[in-house]
Amino acid sequence: MTYAEPPLREPDLPRTAKVRPTALRTGWTTGACATAAAKAAVTALVTGEVQPDVEIGLPAGRRVRFPVERCELTGTPPVRAEAVVVKDAGDDPDVTHGAELTATVDWTDTPGLRLAGGAGVGTVTKPGLGLAVGGPAINDTPRRMIGEAVAEVVDLSEVGVRVVISVPRGEIMARKTTNRRLGILGGISILGTTGIVRPFSTASWRASVVQAVHVMAAQGEPTVVLCTGGRTERAARALLPDLPEVCFVEVGDFTGAAVTAAVGDAMTGVVFVGMAGKLAKLAAGILMTHYTRSKVDLSLLGAVTADAGGDPALVAAVTEANTGRHAYELWEAAGLLGPAGDLLCQRVRQVLRRFAGPTVTVDVAMVDFAGARVVASSGRWPR
Repeated sequence: MTYAEPPLREPDLPRTAKVRPTALRTGWTTGACATAAAKAAVTALVTGEVQPDVEIGLPAGRRVRFPVERCELTGTPPVRAEAVVVKDAGDDPDVTHGAELTATVDWTDTPGLRLAGGAGVGTVTKPGLGLAVGGPAINDTPRRMIGEAVAEVVDLSEVGVRVVISVPRGEIMARKTTNRRLGILGGISILGTTGIVRPFSTASWRASVVQAVHVMAAQGEPTVVLCTGGRTERAARALLPDLPEVCFVEVGDFTGAAVTAAVGDAMTGVVFVGMAGKLAKLAAGILMTHYTRSKVDLSLLGAVTADAGGDPALVAAVTEANTGRHAYELWEAAGLLGPAGDLLCQRVRQVLRRFAGPTVTVDVAMVDFAGARVVASSGRWPR
């Protein structure tokens, strides 16, 4: 197919991102709150005592304590426990702020943890989310956090515990999210890769991205490495181990702002490391990728599939994919992830070079969804 360069767009911030002039307060993800509720309920079940608060570990190793809104025991001796932790999203505009993450636990006959979704937790009905179709919309990191928290209380090699996560009014909250479009029905998703909600979608975060670029420029570093989050930053550091820490900037949705700052500070190199969804938006010329201002252009990914040698059936499947991740999985299943990913990275490189101007070199890499390995690039890192 003939490639037509897309127009460059940097959509304005959402209105809610402009109303607070001061630094914003971080909060806790639904995954962290569900983990805290699960540990509190299991602890109550084991000790026979209601828990007023509970401590859990976050993925990065930090220990944090949560107040328990409600904790109840049923039976003598206790045969079931339930605990509620209320989500505090900080200053991030989040429809799940105030949600009551509820964990109901009881014993099972088989050792190990059985994790299920209850009322208010969505059910996955389409592929492309990295979760089993038909299962609860509880993402990998929260699943791991819950397992580790429960294992701090009981030996799962010897006893069996069932944990059901539910969210009262979760189905109503989900109406204000993109869940239905993604095929998550009946409630919200239990999300989070760090346990912490940082206000990526705010003007304050945009300012912090620009400031981070200025700081590294002041130290004489010529190349900035832009990452979309914690997993991509870990991948980027493994990819470029000789660069100092200051060179790595988590841009969230603000790639355009970071590149503009880099050009203004006379930097000579930009490296972008991301996953399929963000790369697809950038390839379409969108430099501010907040979900309220942009969406993945699946027709673009279909065209990339065709240019990479995909057959018509695969092109059609990618064009009708549920998410950018779903397209990635279709490429991977067809053995086309490398060629298609390389083309996508090359298109992102073209967009960023146009945006940055001729004095800046640009390299792009795509990593898998665990941030564990580079699966494609614009050419600097051959597969």
